[in-house]
Amino acid sequence: MSKLTDNLDAIAEQIRQDFSTKDAAREKVLPLCRDAIRCCSQAIRAVHRQEFAQAAESLKSARSLLTEAGQAVAAHSELSNTGFIRDAQKEFAEGSTLLALVTGKRLPDPGELGIAAAAYLNGLGEAVGELRRYLLDGMRRGDLSRSEELLLVMDDIYNVLVTMDFPDAITGGLRRTTDMVRGVLEKTRSDLTLVMRQKDLENKLEKFKGDID
Repeated sequence: MSKLTDNLDAIAEQIRQDFSTKDAAREKVLPLCRDAIRCCSQAIRAVHRQEFAQAAESLKSARSLLTEAGQAVAAHSELSNTGFIRDAQKEFAEGSTLLALVTGKRLPDPGELGIAAAAYLNGLGEAVGELRRYLLDGMRRGDLSRSEELLLVMDDIYNVLVTMDFPDAITGGLRRTTDMVRGVLEKTRSDLTLVMRQKDLENKLEKFKGDID
């Protein structure tokens, strides 16, 4: 071995140990993130069933899993911004903001949820799609009591997301999420307008029948 590289084996061993430690942390975090996403999915389903206590419990479990994942990668900053952690944080933001909005509570901020801002905004955008589903379920039941309120909430979210004009590398692909939100908002506004006009027509017909009788 050349004298110029006589320390190469030591350097390689040091790097190998560093990679091994990071790989172990990654292997520990992956199932935690998968379980957190599963808990968030359960929470979202519970919200649509109006089982809000169950949704809150599932989100509590997700928070605990994300906290454990964060501790596992605390010594490895490059792992804290990997796709699997971002996805888990996004799902947690989606479930948490959806539950808050549907139950009429103040929106939690990223600091309260313990997640990155980009994951929060993308999760908030995804929550708009779930709000549409919740709103449509109410419309099918003939319950329009919160339809306009929820549509206004969706509009407020879009109006904030569209102002986040930063590179995707910073926002985690928020532009794509914002485009999705715009489409969902336009379809929901159209659906709600149609249903409300139909209901107004039905009310007028009922009044007309009553006047005749």
